[in-house]
Amino acid sequence: MQHRPFKRAILLCVSGLSPQIVTETLYALAAAPARRLRFVPDEVHLITTQEGAERARLSLLSDRPGWFHRLRADYQLPAIRFDDSTIHVLHDAEGRPLDDIRNEADNLLAADQIAERVRQLTADPSSVLHVSLAGGRKTMGYYLGYALSLWGREQDRLSHVLVDAPYESSWAFFYPTPYENVVESRPGGALVDCREARVTLAEIPFVRLRHGLPQDLLQGHAQFAQAVQAAQANLGPPLLRIGIDPLWISAGGKPLTLTPADAAFLLWFARRAAAGDSGLSRPSQALPDADYGQAYLTEYDRIKGRNAPVDKRYRQGMSQADFDERKSRVNKAVRAALGMQAAPYLIVGQGGRPQRFGLKLAANAIRIEES
Repeated sequence: MQHRPFKRAILLCVSGLSPQIVTETLYALAAAPARRLRFVPDEVHLITTQEGAERARLSLLSDRPGWFHRLRADYQLPAIRFDDSTIHVLHDAEGRPLDDIRNEADNLLAADQIAERVRQLTADPSSVLHVSLAGGRKTMGYYLGYALSLWGREQDRLSHVLVDAPYESSWAFFYPTPYENVVESRPGGALVDCREARVTLAEIPFVRLRHGLPQDLLQGHAQFAQAVQAAQANLGPPLLRIGIDPLWISAGGKPLTLTPADAAFLLWFARRAAAGDSGLSRPSQALPDADYGQAYLTEYDRIKGRNAPVDKRYRQGMSQADFDERKSRVNKAVRAALGMQAAPYLIVGQGGRPQRFGLKLAANAIRIEES
């Protein structure tokens, strides 16, 4: 039985010189008798080197031996898209196909290309992705698994396929056939019957960090190191840093861009939270608050210097409308920059009535650098 709650089911593999990983994994997911809930993909994607792609085409997709097509026929699997367009060859900085991953530069390029492929395949909310770690160099499997941890969703799965000896070392073994198929276990080695092989799928739990990635890494081109850094920043404790001359703001390690007028409002609340002061209630609707106006102008002057229009607006105090507008603008900018990690940096109401507004950050989570 196959469970189909999603419109598009995808299998993603990496391989080096052993394209058998594709048919072994597909068999374990879709045809193995012991598997209760089968996963039959609509499409198969393979990330590999130039030589790995050629081996996959010749051994899996050719008319003969065509092991991918034979697997489908042997186990009456439906049409599955797997062709040249879904074989993704890693390339160097000049766009030339890589024959192998030999050095640090190749590793970094492979990491980015694997990450981008995972980001693309997880961007469709109606899809489910199954990733196999079994093929390719160890670094390729590491990058693929980590990329799924960064971009993977609740429905996505990670696995490794295990093949019994002596079949795992045989170039002629591609999957357990439902009929007698005798091959050499290795060149010049013992003869074995593929019908007797046992292929086991081991599902691997993984931590999903997608919710902590900024929107540009979810929607735009993915760089592996940048995504790791973003996820790491979100796992750390909150920290708000504000530099005054020149003005810069960092929230959780991410830059936050505010106008001087909005930055002065945030700085005012940050300074109060750092001093352990209680939150502030909104000014009266009928009367601007003179103390609020003066405190706000003090912070604005530190950032921008005296400004006649701003001074005129707040000289008689801060109105309720001014308070609400600045708070809304700051919170909107924080949410846009930080997404789901915005909560510690929002100016929010606390307590009963009248509500008192402030930052929930601890004093030691705020650093103000005057120069």
